[in-house]
Amino acid sequence: MRESKRERFVRLAESRTNKVLDQIRLLGNLANRGNYSFTEEDAKRIFSAIEKEIKTARSAFAGTEVNEQRFKLEL
Repeated sequence: MRESKRERFVRLAESRTNKVLDQIRLLGNLANRGNYSFTEEDAKRIFSAIEKEIKTARSAFAGTEVNEQRFKLEL
């Protein structure tokens, strides 16, 4: 039996959301200054990029155009 569009959406939404949440938790591990060196500007840029992507995803659900970009920090 073929799954409905709703069933496929729920399955993928749960899986993808949990993956994002796991990755955010891993990102939080980078805040350990005993293991990593970062600036406040680095942190601001990281969260700015995340917030921008969340806005983009939210726009996609609202039916507006999506523009994907990759994140990069400089050494």
